[in-house]
Amino acid sequence: MDIKDTYIKFFESKGHKYIPSSGVIPENDPTSLFTTAGMQPLVPYLLGEKHPEGTRLVDVQKCFRTNDLDEIGDTTHHTFFEMLGNWSLGDYFKKESISWSFELLTKHFNIPVQKLAVTVFEGEGNIPRDDESAQIWQSLGISKKRISYLGKDDNFWTVGGVGPCGPDTEIFYWRSTEPVPEKHDPNDERWVEIWNNVFMQYYLDENGNVSELKQKNVDTGMGVERITAVLEGKDDNYKTSIWQDVINKIEEISGKKYDDEVYTKAMRIVADHIRAVVMISGDDAGIKPSNTDQGYVLRRIIRRMVRYAKMLDIDINSDWDTVLAQMIITKYEKYYQELTRNNEVILSVLKNEKTKFNRTLEKGLKEFEKIKKSLTGKEINKDLAFKLYDTYGFPIELTEELAKEEGLSVDIKGFEEKFKEHQEKSRTASAGKFKGGLASDGVMETKYHTATHLLNAALKEVVNKDVHQMGSNITAERMRFDFSCDHKLTDEEKKKTEELVNKWISEGIDVTHEIMTKEEALKSGAECMFIEKYPEEVTVYSIGNISKELCGGPHVKNTRELGHFKIKKEEASSAGVRRIKAILE
Repeated sequence: MDIKDTYIKFFESKGHKYIPSSGVIPENDPTSLFTTAGMQPLVPYLLGEKHPEGTRLVDVQKCFRTNDLDEIGDTTHHTFFEMLGNWSLGDYFKKESISWSFELLTKHFNIPVQKLAVTVFEGEGNIPRDDESAQIWQSLGISKKRISYLGKDDNFWTVGGVGPCGPDTEIFYWRSTEPVPEKHDPNDERWVEIWNNVFMQYYLDENGNVSELKQKNVDTGMGVERITAVLEGKDDNYKTSIWQDVINKIEEISGKKYDDEVYTKAMRIVADHIRAVVMISGDDAGIKPSNTDQGYVLRRIIRRMVRYAKMLDIDINSDWDTVLAQMIITKYEKYYQELTRNNEVILSVLKNEKTKFNRTLEKGLKEFEKIKKSLTGKEINKDLAFKLYDTYGFPIELTEELAKEEGLSVDIKGFEEKFKEHQEKSRTASAGKFKGGLASDGVMETKYHTATHLLNAALKEVVNKDVHQMGSNITAERMRFDFSCDHKLTDEEKKKTEELVNKWISEGIDVTHEIMTKEEALKSGAECMFIEKYPEEVTVYSIGNISKELCGGPHVKNTRELGHFKIKKEEASSAGVRRIKAILE
Protein backbone atom coordinates (compact mmCIF):
# COMPACT_ATOMS: atom_id res chain seq x y z
CA MET A 1 0.00 0.00 0.00
CA ASP A 2 1.27 3.49 -0.87
CA ILE A 3 0.37 5.36 2.30
CA LYS A 4 0.65 8.84 0.79
CA ASP A 5 -1.51 7.95 -2.22
CA THR A 6 -4.11 6.23 -0.02
CA TYR A 7 -4.30 9.25 2.27
CA ILE A 8 -4.63 11.79 -0.57
CA LYS A 9 -7.24 9.75 -2.48
CA PHE A 10 -9.28 9.21 0.68
CA PHE A 11 -9.57 12.92 1.40
CA GLU A 12 -10.15 13.75 -2.26
CA SER A 13 -13.18 11.44 -2.00
CA LYS A 14 -14.35 13.69 0.85
CA GLY A 15 -14.23 16.82 -1.31
CA HIS A 16 -10.67 17.92 -0.53
CA LYS A 17 -8.37 19.45 -3.17
CA TYR A 18 -4.79 18.17 -3.26
CA ILE A 19 -2.26 21.01 -3.02
CA PRO A 20 1.47 20.51 -3.71
CA SER A 21 4.02 20.82 -0.92
CA SER A 22 5.45 24.27 -0.28
CA GLY A 23 9.20 24.80 -0.41
CA VAL A 24 11.66 24.14 2.40
CA ILE A 25 11.78 27.84 3.39
CA PRO A 26 8.47 29.02 4.90
CA GLU A 27 6.85 31.95 3.10
CA ASN A 28 4.62 32.92 6.01
CA ASP A 29 6.73 32.23 9.08
CA PRO A 30 9.83 34.43 9.23
CA THR A 31 10.84 33.01 12.62
CA SER A 32 11.82 29.63 11.13
CA LEU A 33 14.78 28.72 8.94
CA PHE A 34 12.84 25.80 7.50
CA THR A 35 9.25 24.66 7.17
CA THR A 36 8.85 22.64 10.37
CA ALA A 37 5.15 21.74 10.21
CA GLY A 38 2.38 21.26 7.68
CA MET A 39 0.45 24.29 8.90
CA GLN A 40 3.16 26.90 8.22
CA PRO A 41 2.47 27.39 4.49
CA LEU A 42 -1.27 27.83 5.22
CA VAL A 43 -0.98 30.60 7.82
CA PRO A 44 -2.79 33.35 5.84
CA TYR A 45 -5.70 31.03 5.03
CA LEU A 46 -6.06 29.88 8.63
CA LEU A 47 -6.36 33.56 9.49
CA GLY A 48 -9.21 34.08 7.05
CA GLU A 49 -7.75 34.73 3.60
CA LYS A 50 -9.51 32.76 0.84
CA HIS A 51 -7.50 29.84 -0.54
CA PRO A 52 -7.61 29.51 -4.36
CA GLU A 53 -8.44 25.79 -4.06
CA GLY A 54 -11.34 26.27 -1.64
CA THR A 55 -12.07 25.36 1.98
CA ARG A 56 -11.09 21.65 2.02
CA LEU A 57 -7.44 20.85 1.36
CA VAL A 58 -5.14 17.82 1.58
CA ASP A 59 -1.35 17.73 1.21
CA VAL A 60 1.97 16.02 1.88
CA GLN A 61 4.33 18.70 3.21
CA LYS A 62 8.11 18.34 3.31
CA CYS A 63 9.33 19.41 6.76
CA PHE A 64 12.67 19.85 8.51
CA ARG A 65 13.70 19.93 12.14
CA THR A 66 17.40 20.59 12.44
CA ASN A 67 17.83 22.00 15.96
CA ASP A 68 18.23 18.49 17.41
CA LEU A 69 20.69 16.97 14.93
CA ASP A 70 22.39 15.06 17.71
CA GLU A 71 19.31 12.90 18.23
CA ILE A 72 19.51 11.58 14.66
CA GLY A 73 20.82 8.04 14.80
CA ASP A 74 18.10 6.57 17.02
CA THR A 75 15.11 4.61 15.66
CA THR A 76 12.63 7.48 15.27
CA HIS A 77 14.19 10.93 14.76
CA HIS A 78 14.71 12.38 11.27
CA THR A 79 16.08 15.65 9.89
CA PHE A 80 13.68 15.66 6.94
CA PHE A 81 10.22 14.15 7.36
CA GLU A 82 6.89 14.24 5.55
CA MET A 83 3.67 15.41 7.14
CA LEU A 84 0.27 14.33 5.84
CA GLY A 85 -2.42 16.93 6.48
CA ASN A 86 -6.09 17.60 5.80
CA TRP A 87 -7.56 21.03 6.36
CA SER A 88 -10.91 22.68 6.84
CA LEU A 89 -10.87 26.46 6.41
CA GLY A 90 -14.17 27.45 8.02
CA ASP A 91 -15.91 24.39 6.53
CA TYR A 92 -16.42 21.10 8.42
CA PHE A 93 -15.45 20.74 12.07
CA LYS A 94 -15.05 18.11 14.82
CA LYS A 95 -17.61 15.50 13.76
CA GLU A 96 -16.37 15.12 10.18
CA SER A 97 -12.68 15.44 11.11
CA ILE A 98 -12.80 12.76 13.82
CA SER A 99 -15.10 10.42 11.83
CA TRP A 100 -12.89 10.58 8.73
CA SER A 101 -9.71 10.00 10.76
CA PHE A 102 -11.34 6.93 12.29
CA GLU A 103 -12.60 5.69 8.90
CA LEU A 104 -9.19 6.03 7.22
CA LEU A 105 -7.32 4.31 10.05
CA THR A 106 -9.74 1.39 10.54
CA LYS A 107 -11.16 0.80 7.04
CA HIS A 108 -8.29 1.78 4.73
CA PHE A 109 -5.20 1.30 6.91
CA ASN A 110 -6.91 -1.71 8.56
CA ILE A 111 -5.89 -0.83 12.12
CA PRO A 112 -8.01 -2.79 14.65
CA VAL A 113 -10.22 -0.50 16.75
CA GLN A 114 -9.04 -2.28 19.90
CA LYS A 115 -5.48 -1.01 19.25
CA LEU A 116 -6.55 2.66 19.30
CA ALA A 117 -6.87 5.19 22.12
CA VAL A 118 -7.35 8.97 22.11
CA THR A 119 -6.74 12.02 24.26
CA VAL A 120 -8.94 15.13 24.45
CA PHE A 121 -8.74 18.48 26.29
CA GLU A 122 -9.87 18.35 29.94
CA GLY A 123 -10.70 22.08 30.14
CA GLU A 124 -8.98 24.80 32.11
CA GLY A 125 -10.07 28.18 33.50
CA ASN A 126 -12.64 29.75 31.19
CA ILE A 127 -12.03 27.20 28.40
CA PRO A 128 -14.49 24.29 28.69
CA ARG A 129 -13.73 20.57 28.60
CA ASP A 130 -13.97 19.11 25.11
CA ASP A 131 -16.81 16.65 25.74
CA GLU A 132 -17.95 17.04 22.14
CA SER A 133 -14.84 15.29 20.77
CA ALA A 134 -15.02 12.58 23.44
CA GLN A 135 -18.66 11.84 22.59
CA ILE A 136 -17.88 11.59 18.87
CA TRP A 137 -15.09 9.08 19.60
CA GLN A 138 -17.43 7.01 21.79
CA SER A 139 -20.10 6.98 19.06
CA LEU A 140 -17.50 5.50 16.70
CA GLY A 141 -16.66 2.63 19.05
CA ILE A 142 -13.74 3.93 21.15
CA SER A 143 -14.30 2.75 24.73
CA LYS A 144 -14.67 5.37 27.47
CA LYS A 145 -11.66 3.79 29.19
CA ARG A 146 -9.57 4.49 26.10
CA ILE A 147 -10.31 8.23 26.17
CA SER A 148 -7.99 10.31 28.39
CA TYR A 149 -8.66 13.92 29.32
CA LEU A 150 -5.40 15.92 29.47
CA GLY A 151 -4.49 19.55 30.15
CA LYS A 152 -3.21 22.47 28.10
CA ASP A 153 0.34 21.15 27.76
CA ASP A 154 -0.88 18.05 25.95
CA ASN A 155 -4.18 18.81 24.26
CA PHE A 156 -4.50 22.51 23.58
CA TRP A 157 -3.00 24.36 20.65
CA THR A 158 -1.97 28.00 20.97
CA VAL A 159 0.46 30.37 19.28
CA GLY A 160 1.89 31.21 22.70
CA GLY A 161 0.06 34.51 23.09
CA VAL A 162 -2.76 36.48 21.53
CA GLY A 163 -4.48 34.79 18.57
CA PRO A 164 -6.40 31.72 17.38
CA CYS A 165 -6.29 28.70 19.67
CA GLY A 166 -8.24 25.58 20.45
CA PRO A 167 -8.34 22.01 21.77
CA ASP A 168 -6.88 19.08 19.91
CA THR A 169 -7.48 15.36 19.98
CA GLU A 170 -4.56 12.97 19.56
CA ILE A 171 -4.87 9.40 18.30
CA PHE A 172 -2.64 6.67 19.76
CA TYR A 173 -1.76 3.16 18.58
CA TRP A 174 -0.72 0.24 20.85
CA ARG A 175 2.72 -0.69 19.52
CA SER A 176 3.54 -3.86 21.43
CA THR A 177 3.11 -7.62 21.11
CA GLU A 178 1.70 -7.68 24.66
CA PRO A 179 -2.09 -7.68 25.15
CA VAL A 180 -3.72 -4.27 24.72
CA PRO A 181 -4.68 -2.90 28.16
CA GLU A 182 -8.35 -2.16 28.70
CA LYS A 183 -7.57 1.38 29.91
CA HIS A 184 -5.39 3.98 28.15
CA ASP A 185 -2.42 5.15 30.20
CA PRO A 186 -0.95 8.37 28.71
CA ASN A 187 2.36 7.64 30.47
CA ASP A 188 2.80 4.19 28.91
CA GLU A 189 5.22 4.70 25.99
CA ARG A 190 3.85 1.66 24.19
CA TRP A 191 0.94 3.91 23.21
CA VAL A 192 2.40 5.81 20.23
CA GLU A 193 0.78 9.00 18.90
CA ILE A 194 0.00 8.69 15.17
CA TRP A 195 -2.35 11.59 14.36
CA ASN A 196 -3.22 14.97 15.80
CA ASN A 197 -6.40 16.89 14.94
CA VAL A 198 -6.36 20.55 16.02
CA PHE A 199 -9.63 22.45 16.28
CA MET A 200 -9.04 26.21 16.01
CA GLN A 201 -12.17 27.19 17.87
CA TYR A 202 -11.34 30.21 20.05
CA TYR A 203 -9.56 33.55 20.03
CA LEU A 204 -7.42 34.49 23.02
CA ASP A 205 -7.12 38.25 23.65
CA GLU A 206 -4.40 40.16 25.53
CA ASN A 207 -6.43 40.04 28.77
CA GLY A 208 -6.70 36.26 28.69
CA ASN A 209 -10.35 36.30 27.59
CA VAL A 210 -11.49 33.58 25.20
CA SER A 211 -14.17 34.06 22.55
CA GLU A 212 -15.52 31.84 19.76
CA LEU A 213 -13.84 32.35 16.36
CA LYS A 214 -16.00 33.28 13.39
CA GLN A 215 -13.95 31.03 11.09
CA LYS A 216 -13.32 27.71 12.82
CA ASN A 217 -10.56 25.64 11.21
CA VAL A 218 -9.36 22.06 11.37
CA ASP A 219 -5.61 21.43 11.05
CA THR A 220 -4.43 17.81 11.18
CA GLY A 221 -1.02 16.24 11.01
CA MET A 222 0.22 12.66 10.62
CA GLY A 223 3.90 11.80 10.11
CA VAL A 224 4.57 9.50 7.16
CA GLU A 225 7.57 7.83 8.83
CA ARG A 226 5.68 7.02 12.02
CA ILE A 227 2.47 5.70 10.43
CA THR A 228 4.57 3.58 8.03
CA ALA A 229 6.42 1.98 10.96
CA VAL A 230 3.10 1.31 12.71
CA LEU A 231 1.43 -0.25 9.65
CA GLU A 232 4.49 -2.38 8.83
CA GLY A 233 4.89 -3.51 12.44
CA LYS A 234 8.42 -2.13 12.88
CA ASP A 235 9.87 -0.48 15.98
CA ASP A 236 12.82 0.88 13.97
CA ASN A 237 11.90 3.37 11.21
CA TYR A 238 15.01 2.38 9.24
CA LYS A 239 13.67 -1.16 8.86
CA THR A 240 10.54 0.07 7.06
CA SER A 241 10.01 0.22 3.31
CA ILE A 242 10.90 3.94 3.39
CA TRP A 243 14.52 3.18 4.20
CA GLN A 244 15.26 -0.44 3.36
CA ASP A 245 16.64 0.10 -0.17
CA VAL A 246 18.92 2.93 1.01
CA ILE A 247 20.18 0.94 4.02
CA ASN A 248 20.80 -2.09 1.77
CA LYS A 249 22.84 0.09 -0.61
CA ILE A 250 24.89 1.51 2.29
CA GLU A 251 25.57 -2.07 3.44
CA GLU A 252 26.70 -2.97 -0.08
CA ILE A 253 28.96 0.12 -0.43
CA SER A 254 30.52 -0.22 3.03
CA GLY A 255 30.70 -3.98 3.31
CA LYS A 256 29.20 -3.65 6.82
CA LYS A 257 25.90 -4.94 8.25
CA TYR A 258 23.15 -2.71 9.65
CA ASP A 259 22.38 -5.23 12.41
CA ASP A 260 25.98 -5.02 13.63
CA GLU A 261 25.51 -2.55 16.52
CA VAL A 262 28.95 -1.07 15.87
CA TYR A 263 27.67 0.38 12.57
CA THR A 264 23.89 0.80 13.05
CA LYS A 265 23.97 4.43 14.19
CA ALA A 266 26.39 5.53 11.45
CA MET A 267 24.22 3.90 8.76
CA ARG A 268 21.10 5.63 10.09
CA ILE A 269 22.85 9.01 10.04
CA VAL A 270 24.18 8.55 6.49
CA ALA A 271 20.72 7.43 5.27
CA ASP A 272 18.86 10.24 7.05
CA HIS A 273 21.31 12.97 6.06
CA ILE A 274 21.56 12.05 2.36
CA ARG A 275 17.76 12.35 2.12
CA ALA A 276 17.80 15.73 3.89
CA VAL A 277 20.62 17.02 1.67
CA VAL A 278 18.72 16.02 -1.48
CA MET A 279 15.55 17.74 -0.26
CA ILE A 280 17.27 20.98 0.78
CA SER A 281 19.63 21.37 -2.18
CA GLY A 282 16.93 20.14 -4.60
CA ASP A 283 14.43 22.79 -3.52
CA ASP A 284 13.72 25.69 -5.88
CA ALA A 285 14.87 28.12 -3.19
CA GLY A 286 18.41 27.56 -4.46
CA ILE A 287 20.04 26.93 -1.05
CA LYS A 288 23.80 26.36 -1.25
CA PRO A 289 26.23 25.43 1.54
CA SER A 290 27.41 28.55 3.38
CA ASN A 291 28.22 29.81 6.86
CA THR A 292 24.82 31.37 7.56
CA ASP A 293 21.21 30.30 8.03
CA GLN A 294 19.86 27.51 5.75
CA GLY A 295 23.19 27.23 3.94
CA TYR A 296 24.97 26.58 7.22
CA VAL A 297 22.53 23.82 8.16
CA LEU A 298 23.01 22.22 4.72
CA ARG A 299 26.81 22.37 5.11
CA ARG A 300 26.64 20.90 8.61
CA ILE A 301 24.44 17.99 7.47
CA ILE A 302 26.72 17.14 4.52
CA ARG A 303 29.84 17.21 6.69
CA ARG A 304 28.23 15.14 9.42
CA MET A 305 27.19 12.59 6.80
CA VAL A 306 30.75 12.40 5.39
CA ARG A 307 32.21 11.87 8.87
CA TYR A 308 29.89 8.94 9.54
CA ALA A 309 30.50 7.47 6.08
CA LYS A 310 34.21 7.49 6.94
CA MET A 311 33.41 5.52 10.12
CA LEU A 312 31.83 2.87 7.88
CA ASP A 313 35.14 2.67 5.96
CA ILE A 314 33.45 4.03 2.83
CA ASP A 315 35.94 5.44 0.33
CA ILE A 316 35.01 9.12 0.65
CA ASN A 317 36.45 9.94 -2.79
CA SER A 318 34.23 7.39 -4.55
CA ASP A 319 30.77 8.25 -5.93
CA TRP A 320 28.91 6.71 -2.93
CA ASP A 321 27.06 9.97 -2.24
CA THR A 322 25.94 10.34 -5.87
CA VAL A 323 24.61 6.77 -5.91
CA LEU A 324 22.57 7.31 -2.72
CA ALA A 325 21.35 10.75 -3.79
CA GLN A 326 20.09 9.39 -7.11
CA MET A 327 18.14 6.69 -5.26
CA ILE A 328 16.43 9.36 -3.12
CA ILE A 329 15.64 11.54 -6.15
CA THR A 330 14.04 8.60 -7.99
CA LYS A 331 12.03 7.63 -4.91
CA TYR A 332 10.60 11.10 -4.18
CA GLU A 333 10.35 12.91 -7.54
CA LYS A 334 6.73 11.76 -8.00
CA TYR A 335 5.69 14.10 -5.17
CA TYR A 336 8.43 16.73 -5.48
CA GLN A 337 9.08 17.42 -9.16
CA GLU A 338 11.71 20.03 -8.29
CA LEU A 339 14.08 17.13 -7.55
CA THR A 340 14.00 16.18 -11.25
CA ARG A 341 14.51 19.80 -12.36
CA ASN A 342 17.40 20.32 -9.95
CA ASN A 343 19.04 16.89 -10.27
CA GLU A 344 22.39 18.27 -11.47
CA VAL A 345 22.38 20.98 -8.79
CA ILE A 346 21.97 18.37 -6.03
CA LEU A 347 24.87 16.26 -7.27
CA SER A 348 27.07 19.34 -7.75
CA VAL A 349 26.39 20.61 -4.20
CA LEU A 350 27.28 17.20 -2.77
CA LYS A 351 30.48 16.85 -4.77
CA ASN A 352 31.79 20.35 -4.02
CA GLU A 353 31.07 20.26 -0.30
CA LYS A 354 32.47 16.75 0.07
CA THR A 355 35.73 17.83 -1.60
CA LYS A 356 36.04 20.89 0.68
CA PHE A 357 35.40 18.84 3.81
CA ASN A 358 37.92 16.20 2.82
CA ARG A 359 40.58 18.92 3.02
CA THR A 360 39.31 19.95 6.48
CA LEU A 361 39.33 16.34 7.57
CA GLU A 362 42.97 15.98 6.54
CA LYS A 363 43.87 19.13 8.51
CA GLY A 364 42.05 17.67 11.50
CA LEU A 365 44.09 14.49 11.32
CA LYS A 366 47.29 16.59 11.26
CA GLU A 367 46.02 18.52 14.30
CA PHE A 368 45.45 15.21 16.09
CA GLU A 369 49.09 14.29 15.43
CA LYS A 370 50.19 17.62 16.97
CA ILE A 371 47.96 17.02 20.02
CA LYS A 372 49.37 13.51 20.44
CA LYS A 373 52.96 14.80 20.45
CA SER A 374 52.19 17.63 22.89
CA LEU A 375 50.59 15.41 25.56
CA THR A 376 52.43 15.00 28.85
CA GLY A 377 50.19 12.18 30.05
CA LYS A 378 48.03 9.54 28.38
CA GLU A 379 44.76 11.50 28.20
CA ILE A 380 43.37 13.96 25.64
CA ASN A 381 41.63 16.55 27.80
CA LYS A 382 38.14 17.97 27.20
CA ASP A 383 39.39 21.22 25.63
CA LEU A 384 41.53 19.46 23.02
CA ALA A 385 38.75 16.94 22.28
CA PHE A 386 36.25 19.79 21.86
CA LYS A 387 38.65 21.73 19.62
CA LEU A 388 38.84 18.72 17.29
CA TYR A 389 35.04 18.57 17.26
CA ASP A 390 34.30 22.27 16.92
CA THR A 391 37.12 23.38 14.59
CA TYR A 392 37.70 20.25 12.50
CA GLY A 393 34.34 18.52 12.71
CA PHE A 394 35.66 15.44 14.50
CA PRO A 395 32.89 13.59 16.38
CA ILE A 396 34.03 12.39 19.79
CA GLU A 397 33.79 8.78 18.52
CA LEU A 398 36.44 9.49 15.87
CA THR A 399 38.75 11.16 18.42
CA GLU A 400 38.25 8.15 20.72
CA GLU A 401 39.03 5.73 17.90
CA LEU A 402 42.23 7.56 16.94
CA ALA A 403 43.27 7.81 20.60
CA LYS A 404 42.70 4.09 21.21
CA GLU A 405 44.99 3.21 18.30
CA GLU A 406 47.70 5.28 19.98
CA GLY A 407 47.11 3.81 23.45
CA LEU A 408 45.53 7.05 24.70
CA SER A 409 42.28 7.84 26.51
CA VAL A 410 39.90 10.79 26.11
CA ASP A 411 38.13 12.80 28.82
CA ILE A 412 34.68 11.83 27.53
CA LYS A 413 32.79 13.10 30.58
CA GLY A 414 34.50 16.49 30.39
CA PHE A 415 33.87 16.66 26.65
CA GLU A 416 30.17 15.87 27.14
CA GLU A 417 29.85 18.63 29.74
CA LYS A 418 31.55 21.10 27.40
CA PHE A 419 29.44 19.89 24.48
CA LYS A 420 26.23 20.26 26.50
CA GLU A 421 27.21 23.82 27.44
CA HIS A 422 27.86 24.57 23.74
CA GLN A 423 24.54 22.97 22.79
CA GLU A 424 22.59 25.07 25.30
CA LYS A 425 24.21 28.26 23.96
CA SER A 426 23.38 27.24 20.38
CA ARG A 427 19.78 26.42 21.26
CA THR A 428 19.31 29.70 23.11
CA ALA A 429 20.80 31.63 20.20
CA SER A 430 18.63 29.88 17.63
CA ALA A 431 15.41 29.64 19.66
CA GLY A 432 13.79 32.45 17.70
CA LYS A 433 14.78 30.83 14.41
CA PHE A 434 13.02 27.58 15.13
CA LYS A 435 9.75 28.48 16.79
CA GLY A 436 6.78 28.24 14.49
CA GLY A 437 3.16 29.34 14.44
CA LEU A 438 0.78 32.12 13.56
CA ALA A 439 2.22 34.63 16.00
CA SER A 440 4.65 35.96 13.42
CA ASP A 441 2.06 37.62 11.19
CA GLY A 442 1.85 40.86 13.15
CA VAL A 443 1.52 44.41 11.85
CA MET A 444 5.24 44.93 11.17
CA GLU A 445 5.75 41.53 9.54
CA THR A 446 2.82 42.26 7.22
CA LYS A 447 4.38 45.62 6.29
CA TYR A 448 7.75 44.02 5.58
CA HIS A 449 6.10 41.31 3.48
CA THR A 450 4.62 44.01 1.23
CA ALA A 451 7.92 45.92 1.20
CA THR A 452 9.70 42.90 -0.33
CA HIS A 453 7.42 43.23 -3.38
CA LEU A 454 8.34 46.90 -3.77
CA LEU A 455 12.05 46.16 -3.33
CA ASN A 456 11.88 43.38 -5.94
CA ALA A 457 10.21 45.77 -8.40
CA ALA A 458 12.71 48.58 -7.68
CA LEU A 459 15.74 46.31 -8.20
CA LYS A 460 14.35 45.24 -11.58
CA GLU A 461 14.11 48.89 -12.60
CA VAL A 462 17.40 50.12 -11.14
CA VAL A 463 19.73 47.11 -11.52
CA ASN A 464 18.42 44.73 -14.18
CA LYS A 465 15.02 43.53 -15.38
CA ASP A 466 16.25 39.93 -14.91
CA VAL A 467 16.68 40.34 -11.12
CA HIS A 468 14.55 37.77 -9.26
CA GLN A 469 13.83 37.14 -5.61
CA MET A 470 15.76 34.12 -4.31
CA GLY A 471 14.51 34.17 -0.73
CA SER A 472 13.52 36.39 2.17
CA ASN A 473 13.42 36.43 5.95
CA ILE A 474 11.24 38.82 7.91
CA THR A 475 10.99 39.71 11.58
CA ALA A 476 9.14 42.52 13.34
CA GLU A 477 12.39 44.53 13.31
CA ARG A 478 13.75 44.13 9.78
CA MET A 479 13.57 42.42 6.39
CA ARG A 480 16.22 40.43 4.58
CA PHE A 481 15.90 39.97 0.84
CA ASP A 482 18.02 37.70 -1.39
CA PHE A 483 18.06 38.35 -5.14
CA SER A 484 19.86 37.11 -8.25
CA CYS A 485 22.64 39.54 -9.21
CA ASP A 486 26.16 39.11 -10.58
CA HIS A 487 27.74 42.15 -8.90
CA LYS A 488 27.96 44.14 -5.68
CA LEU A 489 25.51 47.04 -5.87
CA THR A 490 27.11 50.45 -6.28
CA ASP A 491 26.25 53.23 -3.81
CA GLU A 492 24.30 54.88 -6.64
CA GLU A 493 22.26 51.71 -7.28
CA LYS A 494 21.44 51.38 -3.57
CA LYS A 495 20.45 55.07 -3.33
CA LYS A 496 18.21 54.88 -6.43
CA THR A 497 16.57 51.64 -5.20
CA GLU A 498 15.83 53.14 -1.80
CA GLU A 499 14.46 56.37 -3.34
CA LEU A 500 12.22 54.46 -5.75
CA VAL A 501 10.69 52.32 -2.98
CA ASN A 502 10.02 55.43 -0.89
CA LYS A 503 8.49 57.22 -3.91
CA TRP A 504 5.99 54.37 -4.35
CA ILE A 505 5.25 54.35 -0.60
CA SER A 506 4.52 58.10 -0.61
CA GLU A 507 2.20 57.72 -3.61
CA GLY A 508 -0.26 55.72 -1.49
CA ILE A 509 -0.82 52.90 -4.00
CA ASP A 510 -3.54 50.34 -3.27
CA VAL A 511 -2.51 46.69 -2.81
CA THR A 512 -5.05 44.34 -4.39
CA HIS A 513 -5.30 40.62 -5.01
CA GLU A 514 -7.30 38.27 -7.22
CA ILE A 515 -7.60 34.53 -7.71
CA MET A 516 -6.90 33.07 -11.16
CA THR A 517 -5.44 29.99 -12.83
CA LYS A 518 -1.67 29.60 -13.10
CA GLU A 519 -1.96 30.02 -16.87
CA GLU A 520 -3.93 33.26 -16.49
CA ALA A 521 -1.44 34.50 -13.90
CA LEU A 522 1.52 33.97 -16.23
CA LYS A 523 -0.33 35.54 -19.17
CA SER A 524 -1.13 38.58 -17.01
CA GLY A 525 2.61 39.10 -16.40
CA ALA A 526 2.64 37.99 -12.75
CA GLU A 527 6.08 37.07 -11.51
CA CYS A 528 6.75 33.64 -10.07
CA MET A 529 10.12 31.93 -10.05
CA PHE A 530 8.85 28.47 -9.08
CA ILE A 531 5.48 28.16 -10.80
CA GLU A 532 5.45 24.34 -10.44
CA LYS A 533 5.04 24.46 -6.66
CA TYR A 534 1.75 26.36 -6.86
CA PRO A 535 -1.73 24.78 -7.19
CA GLU A 536 -3.80 25.21 -10.36
CA GLU A 537 -5.55 28.25 -8.90
CA VAL A 538 -3.35 30.96 -7.39
CA THR A 539 -3.55 34.30 -5.60
CA VAL A 540 -1.92 37.21 -7.45
CA TYR A 541 -1.05 40.38 -5.50
CA SER A 542 -0.73 43.69 -7.39
CA ILE A 543 0.66 47.01 -6.19
CA GLY A 544 -0.79 49.37 -8.80
CA ASN A 545 1.14 48.85 -12.06
CA ILE A 546 4.44 48.47 -10.18
CA SER A 547 4.39 44.88 -8.95
CA LYS A 548 2.43 41.74 -9.77
CA GLU A 549 3.42 38.51 -8.00
CA LEU A 550 2.02 35.12 -7.03
CA CYS A 551 1.99 35.16 -3.24
CA GLY A 552 0.17 33.82 -0.18
CA GLY A 553 0.20 37.15 1.70
CA PRO A 554 -0.27 38.78 4.16
CA HIS A 555 -0.09 42.38 2.86
CA VAL A 556 -1.11 45.92 3.78
CA LYS A 557 -4.03 47.55 1.95
CA ASN A 558 -2.07 50.64 0.79
CA THR A 559 1.65 51.41 0.45
CA ARG A 560 1.24 54.55 2.58
CA GLU A 561 1.03 52.25 5.62
CA LEU A 562 4.69 51.22 5.24
CA GLY A 563 6.46 54.36 6.52
CA HIS A 564 10.03 55.11 5.38
CA PHE A 565 12.17 52.38 3.73
CA LYS A 566 15.93 52.31 4.46
CA ILE A 567 18.62 49.91 3.20
CA LYS A 568 21.01 49.08 6.05
CA LYS A 569 23.33 46.64 4.30
CA GLU A 570 23.99 44.96 0.93
CA GLU A 571 26.25 41.91 0.78
CA ALA A 572 26.92 38.57 -0.93
CA SER A 573 24.69 35.66 0.05
CA SER A 574 26.06 32.91 -2.22
CA ALA A 575 27.38 32.60 -5.78
CA GLY A 576 25.29 34.86 -8.04
CA VAL A 577 23.01 35.89 -5.15
CA ARG A 578 23.15 39.20 -3.24
CA ARG A 579 21.41 40.09 0.02
CA ILE A 580 19.82 43.35 1.20
CA LYS A 581 18.95 44.04 4.83
CA ALA A 582 16.48 46.88 5.26
CA ILE A 583 14.16 48.47 7.80
CA LEU A 584 10.93 50.46 7.82
CA GLU A 585 11.12 53.57 10.00
